[in-house]
Amino acid sequence: MNVRTLVVAGLLMVAPAVTLPAGAQDNIAPKGVSQATGSAKTYPVDQVVTASVHDAWLLSGKNEDAFFDIVQQLAGISASKRGLTLPDDAAAGRRMGNYIKTQAKLDHDQLLYVIVDKAVRMVGKPNPTVAAK
Repeated sequence: MNVRTLVVAGLLMVAPAVTLPAGAQDNIAPKGVSQATGSAKTYPVDQVVTASVHDAWLLSGKNEDAFFDIVQQLAGISASKRGLTLPDDAAAGRRMGNYIKTQAKLDHDQLLYVIVDKAVRMVGKPNPTVAAK
C-alpha cells in the first residue's frame, strides 16, 4: 500500500462541492493521468505550495482524483523537507486523511500545504537515513 492509497482512504469526499454518483469516480481520470498505469499527475511545485484549499480544488479541475494527486504531492514535499517517512499503515492514512478533510472544510481560503504539512508531522516517522546523520 502506498501513501496515496492511505491518504485517499481518509480523504473521501474532501471537496465540499462535489457529490459523485456511486461508481462515477472509477470513470474519471485527471488530465495527464493514464488509467492503465494509475500514475499521478504532478503539478508545478510553486503552484501547489501556494494554493489555498479552494485554489487546489480549482487547479484539480474539480476532480477528486486530481485533488488527491495534489495532496499526495504536498505530502511528499513535506515528508522530504522534514526528513520523515509516512507509515504504510491504514490507520495512519485514515488519521491523516480525516485531519486534512476536517481542516480543509473549516476554511477553504487557508493554504492546503499547511494542512498537509501538519498531517504529515502527525503521522510521519523519522527517516532512518536522516536520523543516522
